Amino acid sequence: MENLDVMVLRTLAGWRATGKRALLATVVRTWGSSPRPVGSIMALCDTGAVVGSVSGGCIEDDLIYQFTQAYSGANSDKSIPSGPPTFVKYGITADEAHRFGLPCGGTLELLLEYDPDAAALSELVAALEAGQLMQRCVHLKDGAVTLSTSAAPAELSVSKTELINTFGPEYRMLLIGAGQLTEYLATMAQFSGFAVTVCDPREEYRSAWSVAGVTVSGDMPDDVVIAFRPDRRSCVIALTHDPKLDDLALLEALDTDAFYVGAIGSRRNNEARHQRMAEHFSVSQQALAKLRGPIGIYIGSKTPPEIAVSVMAEVLAVKNGVVLPRDMEVAQAKNERAVPENDVGDLVCGVRR
Repeated sequence: MENLDVMVLRTLAGWRATGKRALLATVVRTWGSSPRPVGSIMALCDTGAVVGSVSGGCIEDDLIYQFTQAYSGANSDKSIPSGPPTFVKYGITADEAHRFGLPCGGTLELLLEYDPDAAALSELVAALEAGQLMQRCVHLKDGAVTLSTSAAPAELSVSKTELINTFGPEYRMLLIGAGQLTEYLATMAQFSGFAVTVCDPREEYRSAWSVAGVTVSGDMPDDVVIAFRPDRRSCVIALTHDPKLDDLALLEALDTDAFYVGAIGSRRNNEARHQRMAEHFSVSQQALAKLRGPIGIYIGSKTPPEIAVSVMAEVLAVKNGVVLPRDMEVAQAKNERAVPENDVGDLVCGVRR
C-alpha cells in the first residue's frame, strides 16, 4: 500500500496540472486529544473529492461544505478562494468539539493552501518516488513554496513567516522468509504504510507467495540486506527459523541504522543466537543489544495471524517511540494465564489479592 502522503501529493498535483482548483490542508498544531497528528495532510478538489485526512471525517465534511458546491447545491457561490494561506481552528469550544467529532478537549489548527503550484508539487512527488527525504517550506505571506533535500527526518515546524514539513521516504520493512507468518505480517505492514520486501532463496517458499504489492527476492539474505540499505525508517525481521538464513541477514542488519532488527524464536533460541553471533562472528554485546527477540508484544498468540499482530504492534511501538514492557511483564502475564479457572475470582484487575 502506497505511502499516504505521497498519494495525497500526487493526487493534488494531478488536479492542479489539469486546471482544477484545490486546496491543501495541513495539521499544524493540536491541543489535548486529536484524531490526527501534527503534519497530517489532506487535499480537497473543487469537485468535492478528498484524499488524505485531518480528522475522523467531520472536519473534512466541513471543508467540503465551505469551499465546494458538493454539499451546498449547484447554485451556491462557495468555492476555493485565492490568495495566501490561512489558518483555521476547530474544536475551540465543547460544542465545536462535539460537532466536529473531536475527542473531549481536542482542538486542532490547520493551514489551508489555496491552489498550490502544480510544478512544485510534481517536483516534490518525483523526489519522494526516488526515495529522497524532502523539506517543503511554505512562505505564509504569499504561499510560495521552496523545496530542498533533508539529511534527517524532522517534525513539522511553523513560525510567523513559514511552515516547514518534511516528507518521505516511506517506512520500509525487509522480511527474511516467505512463509505463512510473513504473508500476514507483510499485509499488516502495507496497511500501516510500510513498503515491504521479502527475501527467501528457497524456491519452494517463493513460488507460493501470494501478497500483492510486495517486492520478492530470491538472493541470499545478507546480499539483500546490503542492497536494501536499511536506514532510520527501516526494519529487518528474520522469520525462517533457519540460522543459515536468519543469521546472515541479522549480521548485516545490526550494522545499519535500522530502527528495528529482530528474529522469530523462543527465548532459548534467542539466547543461542546471541551466543552464536558473539562466539562465531565476534558481534559485540553493544550490537547484540539492538537485536530483538523473541519478537512481538506478548498477547498469548499461537496462530500465524495472531503472532503477526503481536510483531506488528511491537514494530509500530518502537517506530513511535513507545517504551515496551519486556521480560518481567511477559512472565507475569504467562503466570496469570496459568491460574486455574476456579481461582480466577482471586484476581482483581490482573493482580492477585
